[in-house]
Amino acid sequence: MIQDISPSRLNNSWRPQQPMQDSYVMCFREGKLLAAISDGVPQFPRYQGERDVVYLFSVDDECFFLADIAEAPAGYQFYTIRELRDQCTGKYLYAAFTAYHLHQWYAENRFCGICRGSMQHDPAERALICADCGHKIYPRINPAVIVGIISKGRILITRYRRGYAHNALVAGFTEIGETMEECVAREVMEETGIRVKNIRYYKSQPWGMAQDILMGFFCEADENDEINMDENELKSACWCKPDEIELQPQQHSLTNEMMKLFQDTDGRLQQ
Repeated sequence: MIQDISPSRLNNSWRPQQPMQDSYVMCFREGKLLAAISDGVPQFPRYQGERDVVYLFSVDDECFFLADIAEAPAGYQFYTIRELRDQCTGKYLYAAFTAYHLHQWYAENRFCGICRGSMQHDPAERALICADCGHKIYPRINPAVIVGIISKGRILITRYRRGYAHNALVAGFTEIGETMEECVAREVMEETGIRVKNIRYYKSQPWGMAQDILMGFFCEADENDEINMDENELKSACWCKPDEIELQPQQHSLTNEMMKLFQDTDGRLQQ
C-alpha cells in the first residue's frame, strides 16, 4: 500500500524549523503539485530561498516544506494527485499524498470559524489558532470504511458511478454517532441492499488524496445475498470468485490489497 515505504519512514511530528538548501518544497497551484517524474518516481524542487515556508514532515532525513515558487524550474510541471498516483510509486508518492492532505487543510482554514479572525500556526503543535479569540483547530481527518463482503466463496466487487474507474469494494464515510461496524452495515445496505454479519476489522490506511483514514473490514452476507444496487453511487456490483477478480493497476490502495488477499486465499477468508 502507499504507506508501506519501509525501511524508509515518514515522521509527521511537528518540528517548526527553517529549511536547508537540500530541503524539498511542495508547491501547490489549484490543487496541483509541482513535480517532475523520472522512471515512476516523483521529484520535487529544492529550497531556493522561498518565503512563508511551512514545515510539513520528514521522510528519513529529508525535510519537506509547503511554499509557493514564483517560477517553476526547468523540467517541472503541475500534476494532480490522481495523475501522480497513476504514474508513480514509492516513498515520494506517499510524501505527495501527505503534503496534499496538509495543503488542503491549511488552504481551507485561513480564517476562524468562530469570529472570522486570521488563523496562525501554533508554535507548539500541528494546529492553527485564531489570533483574535484563541480558537484552535487540528488537521481534519475523515474516517471511512472499505468493505469486503463475502458470500459462498465470492466477494462483492463494485465500480463507482463517478471518479475512480477500476474495480473496488463497497466504501463510505462514517456518520455522526455511529461506530465503524455500524457504518459498515449501513453502507453495504445503502449501496447493495445486503445485510451483513460477522464484521471483522482488517487493516487501516491513511489516504491523503481525500483527507481520509480508511479502515478495512471483511464481513459475510446474511442469508439473502441478492444485490439491489444504488445506481446513484455505483456503476456496477457483482459477486466474483477469486479467479474472476480483476485487480487495480497499482498496488497503492487498501481496497486492492483486500481484493488480492481474497484472491490469494482462494476465497477462504470467511472460515
